[in-house]
Amino acid sequence: MVLSQLHYIIPEESKHGTFVGRIAQDLGLDIGEINSRMLHIVSRDENEYFQVNLQNGILFVKETINRESLCPDTPFCIIPLQVIVDKPVQMYRVDVEIEDINDNTPVFSSSVTNLVISELIPSGSQFPLKGAIDPDLGTNSITHYELSASDHFSLDFQKYMNQIRSLKLVLKKTLDREKQSFHNLTLTAYDGGKPRLSGVTHLVIAVEDLNDNAPVFDQPFYQCSVTENAVKGTLVFKLNATDLDQGKNGEISYKFTNMEMEKLSKIFSLDKNTGEIRVKGEVDFETTKMYEIHVDAIDNGDHPMVGHCKVLVSVVDVNDNAPEMMVTSLSVPIPENSPKGTTVAIISVHDRDSGSNGKVSCKMSVIDLPFNVNSAFMGDFSLTVNGSLDRELKDQYEVVLIARDEGFPSLSVSKTLKIDISDINDNLPHFLQLVDTIFIMENNPPGSHVYTASAFDSDIGHNSFITYSIIDSSIDGIPISSYMSINPENGKMFASVSFDHEQVTFFQCHIKATDAGLPPLSSNMTLNIFINDINDNAPIFSPLYSGLKIKTLKSAQPGHLITKVSATDLDSGYNALMSYHIKDLTGKVPFVISQQTGEISLKRQIIESDNDEYRLVVVAQDHGDPVMTALTQVHVSLVELGEKVKIYHDDHIKDADEFSDANIYLVVAICVISTIFLITLIIFTILRWQKYRDEVNDLKENYKICSNTGGSWMYSQQTQYKVCSNSTQAKNDLIIFTQNNSQTAGNEENAAQQRPTYSSSYKVRKCVKMFLFINSS
Repeated sequence: MVLSQLHYIIPEESKHGTFVGRIAQDLGLDIGEINSRMLHIVSRDENEYFQVNLQNGILFVKETINRESLCPDTPFCIIPLQVIVDKPVQMYRVDVEIEDINDNTPVFSSSVTNLVISELIPSGSQFPLKGAIDPDLGTNSITHYELSASDHFSLDFQKYMNQIRSLKLVLKKTLDREKQSFHNLTLTAYDGGKPRLSGVTHLVIAVEDLNDNAPVFDQPFYQCSVTENAVKGTLVFKLNATDLDQGKNGEISYKFTNMEMEKLSKIFSLDKNTGEIRVKGEVDFETTKMYEIHVDAIDNGDHPMVGHCKVLVSVVDVNDNAPEMMVTSLSVPIPENSPKGTTVAIISVHDRDSGSNGKVSCKMSVIDLPFNVNSAFMGDFSLTVNGSLDRELKDQYEVVLIARDEGFPSLSVSKTLKIDISDINDNLPHFLQLVDTIFIMENNPPGSHVYTASAFDSDIGHNSFITYSIIDSSIDGIPISSYMSINPENGKMFASVSFDHEQVTFFQCHIKATDAGLPPLSSNMTLNIFINDINDNAPIFSPLYSGLKIKTLKSAQPGHLITKVSATDLDSGYNALMSYHIKDLTGKVPFVISQQTGEISLKRQIIESDNDEYRLVVVAQDHGDPVMTALTQVHVSLVELGEKVKIYHDDHIKDADEFSDANIYLVVAICVISTIFLITLIIFTILRWQKYRDEVNDLKENYKICSNTGGSWMYSQQTQYKVCSNSTQAKNDLIIFTQNNSQTAGNEENAAQQRPTYSSSYKVRKCVKMFLFINSS
């Protein structure tokens, strides 16, 4: 079974080892298997002109080929080869065309040509000459003749299809044998090759006075036809010539001219007596469509005279050749945005037959492809785009073209074209997520990798090469580029600075992905960036709380609000959640602080053993990890009723600009509590005043008791006494007497240190005055 066909072209005279083609690669064979599969070449004429290198699968010239000896009569010289491999057995058809080169010089059959011309021949007479032979083809064959200068002769040659068909010597004026009996001329033949080659023959013309009537044909040229592949002996045409002379001078014999004899004698035969032309060899329309036969009619006189005619034999074609298809232009790959009508390929279809046998049509084997075959010129077809193309859906098509002639029976040939679809930049880069969110811990090291942007492009090549960039924007007047940077090749984003949650908590970054197409296409994504807080700020007390001095009544009840402290933390969330406590190493501090609000209140009722002044160390502690704290001191003095009491609340020391709508409820609550406290204080004052008056009256009634006690005091000035004027008021009437003024300075200092702070009232002071009065008297 024939799987495929290759066609190689090499020039003739190629030396041994000349490269012909990569036959294994072109046939789709695995180079590693051609040796094991015993690849070999078989030629029809059993001549091994070519050989295959079984190591690399290259076909090369084994023997030098001479086109003229191999294909002497055909314009195209093709050596058909059969490439056969085993295991399994496969056969391939390979044609190697031998291209003609100008390697042959025009050669005349003889270096000297003798002609005899009667002096009676009139001017204008023509004498056929045997031309030179050049086995080369086309322009490499003979294209021109030149004759040396002569007054009597000139040269006439006619071209048909760029080939010289006839060569004649023309008599310009009549000859005179008595003046010149011989004329010596030089005839030169030139071919059209490069370099130009030439051949020479010498014409020796003898002038004689002989037979003066030449045979004459009834027509100067004849036209006839013969069917291609006609059997041998088929009559082609019968010639007829007459001679006015009589006897042997009028007897005529026919023969081909010398220049035609060698070529035509192989195809046609001419009966010299009857003038019948018959088929002798193989007539092939594809080789030669028309034969031009030159026939001479020669009389039998002593000085024979010749008549000339031309016979044009047309070969009638039969349908014995399948169409030949060749792609003369293939524009692949084609862009996927090619509009309808875009030409993809030019297909040249040729059938060596003629007429209806040579009329061909070209179609696709499958019609549901986005292509169409249109007739362009005679034998030329164009394959054009007939639908929309999308490389992302299908990047290659296999189009099978079938060329069929109109002969009977019809013959056809097929050819497969692989059409690749090239990409254009018609797809935007696509992000996997148009919006994404990341969280960055503050105090990150500058240059740390925080995110990788990823986009893909359905295109290929440079159209899918994506570069990443950050769209210019600003955060509080600072360019975004000062915060973030991105690697344009891989989309990795880096933090350019160390972020501080207390300065920036959130910002957006717009990332742009741009492909390398022309024009470039791009798409954007939004990256939400949150700066996570870490516990990097300790709580801070306001300077107003540093060494805060507070006075409170000794008579205050448990739960009485002493003051309130407040600390702030620049962190947020759980890291800024405050809790307060008092450092109390002794456990005797009569105060307690609210862990949540920082309100310091009286834990229990003040007793006599309590100090008059306390220095409270208040600790503010956040809930971060690690925990951070701040310290402040609050000085609390216990005073009697009537002394100025200061209670500081944090809402008195807050700046006005810290007030916000969120604190409205707190302010309202404080105002309500303050109002209640004020009312309570007024009531308490009234009750205390009433009680004071009652106590004054009691003092008057107990005057005598106070006098006895004073006498005892006079009895011993060195001893201190404790006098109780009324057993029912013991806790309010406690009096301590000290030594008189005769004590030393040191004793006075000690006495001053021991001097009590009276928690009592005005009643006690009155009693003391009374005792002093008794002593002085």
